[in-house]
Amino acid sequence: MDTFGVVALGGLILLYFVIESSASRTRAELTRRMNRLEDKVDLLLKHAGVEEPPLPRQDEVVALVRAGKKIEAIKVYREATGAGLAEAKQAVEQLT
Repeated sequence: MDTFGVVALGGLILLYFVIESSASRTRAELTRRMNRLEDKVDLLLKHAGVEEPPLPRQDEVVALVRAGKKIEAIKVYREATGAGLAEAKQAVEQLT
């Protein structure tokens, strides 16, 4: 491979890492902002005296957790809410 090819390949690799780093920062910022908004909504609901409706199939998820079937509980939680794996795992762990 000639010098130009090596430099071009190095430049492309560097460009990839710069773009990936920027996207990662953007995702982190959006996650932080979303969490702040969720906290604000929770405070507003609490202040207004409004209770969150129970999650769909919550009784089934709780029963699975109590039976020691955590993985199945996570699966049911994900099906009922459309949550991602990490969010469902965290929610199910809070039930234990």
